[in-house]
Amino acid sequence: MKRRSVIVLMVMACSCSFLVAQDKPFSVQAVETAMRIWPDSFSAKPGGRARWSYDQGVILKGVESVWRQQGDGRFFQYIQHSMDYYVKEDGSIHDYKKDEFNIDHINNGKVLLFLYAVTGKEKYWKAIQRLYDQLKAHPRNAVGGFWHKKIYPNQMWLDGLYMGQPFYAEAALLMHDSAAFNDITRQFVLMENNSRDANTGLMYHAWDASKQQRWANPETGRSPHVWARAMGWYGCAMVDVLDHFPIGHKGRDSIIQILNRYVQAITKVQRPDGLWWDVMDMPTEKGNYPEASASAMFVYTLYKATRKGYIPANFLKIAEKGYTGIRQKFVRQDAVGLSFTGTVTVSGLGGNPYRDGSFAYYMSEPVIDNDPKGLGAFILCAAEAEMAQQPKPGRGKTVLLDRYFNQETKKDLIGKTIPWHYIWEDQSNGGFRVFGNLFEAKGAQLKSLDINPSANQLAGSHVYIIVDPDHLKDNPQPNYMSAASAKSIAAWVKAGGVLLMMANDSANCELTRFNQLAAQFGIQFTNKSINMVQGNAFEQGLVIAGDDQTIFAKGRKLYVKELSVLNIKAPAKAVLRVGSDAVMAVAPFGKGWVAAIGDPWLYNEYIDGRKLPKQFENHQAAQELIDWLLSAKPKKP
Repeated sequence: MKRRSVIVLMVMACSCSFLVAQDKPFSVQAVETAMRIWPDSFSAKPGGRARWSYDQGVILKGVESVWRQQGDGRFFQYIQHSMDYYVKEDGSIHDYKKDEFNIDHINNGKVLLFLYAVTGKEKYWKAIQRLYDQLKAHPRNAVGGFWHKKIYPNQMWLDGLYMGQPFYAEAALLMHDSAAFNDITRQFVLMENNSRDANTGLMYHAWDASKQQRWANPETGRSPHVWARAMGWYGCAMVDVLDHFPIGHKGRDSIIQILNRYVQAITKVQRPDGLWWDVMDMPTEKGNYPEASASAMFVYTLYKATRKGYIPANFLKIAEKGYTGIRQKFVRQDAVGLSFTGTVTVSGLGGNPYRDGSFAYYMSEPVIDNDPKGLGAFILCAAEAEMAQQPKPGRGKTVLLDRYFNQETKKDLIGKTIPWHYIWEDQSNGGFRVFGNLFEAKGAQLKSLDINPSANQLAGSHVYIIVDPDHLKDNPQPNYMSAASAKSIAAWVKAGGVLLMMANDSANCELTRFNQLAAQFGIQFTNKSINMVQGNAFEQGLVIAGDDQTIFAKGRKLYVKELSVLNIKAPAKAVLRVGSDAVMAVAPFGKGWVAAIGDPWLYNEYIDGRKLPKQFENHQAAQELIDWLLSAKPKKP
């Protein structure tokens, strides 16, 4: 009996562990698997020598996406800890050799760009410059295409577009290298023109411009087969590089057109179970199998491309079918956690021993569990799937962020003057990148307004956000709120707009003129400042949501420091208080709504999980506020 009791308890413990895992999003479970397998530096085979390897970049970009959605500081710390093993204070990179001219070695640079954007640490910038210098000197074929590696002369592989081009584009923005975007466009166009099958639209694994390789078709230079993961890399490359292409650049349209042809082609060969064959042009050949990493990459591409509006919305059903198939075929869960199965370890061309690109060769490579490329691709596609599954109160709605009344600038490392502080693009502590990501996950489109708002500028926007209007301390020539501007904004609200005003304490914000606008809704920001936090005494910034659940769940613990207390009168009402002081209010106004709080409290530093103790729930509160802003309806009379 005693032994049986022990067994029962063990089974119950395992069952409880499984149930807890089931409560977590698949993306989080997959990240936790990666953190368990590769807790420090990276080796594709755990326990082996740590290498500067593109595989790690695939995983860490997935972790980044999950961190932005979840606001869990553990995930950022893992990314930084992983890269800090390699990147030294002088910007040198352990195990990286520029003169190898291996385009795979560029991939981790995306992670360094992310770390630099968030932390501003100069060592990441120096490392980024090293990788950018490689691209500038990287050998090319006669028509300007990057060689895949120095040891693979004249060869372009689909893989290489993912490894190099998203980094190239994001770094080019930082370097103010506008000419780079023509070069980036050329890489995608060259690859499609020379590797795409005109009949199927599928793309062969590689192209040898010299037509000298034994694997190359002597007339076209193409490799013999369509390898799924190579096409997966190419799709991911397109949706990722478009994140950084300037609006209006003709190359942006070129890549979107290629992307639309691409998704048409992969949709036609999707299996009934939602997955894709490893060798896509040999679906009936004995031994072929559905491959996990490629399926995840296709699903990621489809989800992200529909979310961004690059392809028609009907492709979302293709993505959903693929994600269902992936979960059913490749996701295994046990008491230890999630495992992702079914990824081929590698498939290349040439080299020693020589890989001839035959079907038999592709079938000879081993398929394993938790390969980093597969697990990383699954994290990316799971994160996109979870965003797609969220309610979309923002679909078809634009969220407009003021950059006129708050118009702070700074010099970047190139010496250029750039906007910063409370803007969508800013990933540093004082930016709104995470806040913006949460809006986008709800289906909203983000825009900014750099000029004085008028009826024309506000037209078509559902939410307008004004944050921390400048005074002379912030801007030697501040744009103050005027009676005319206040009248235009109030008229827009009355017609059905939703206005969010986030001021600041009086020492850091121009309140007198800003109150010309606030007063129209029964709200005044005062010179009384509370929650003055000393150092890391976070408890001094505590605000607990009370019985009013207009926006926040009762008992929600918020951190809001150094904020201006509100004076309110009808139609405004308080939705947050500290003692008897109103600190946040809402007001119906005509067909619209207004919300006001005395601090810009939802900037990155206080919702991304890196700084606040876990008991504070700013990330959850941000999502509740976003839901209210996107769904607010006028009260019935």
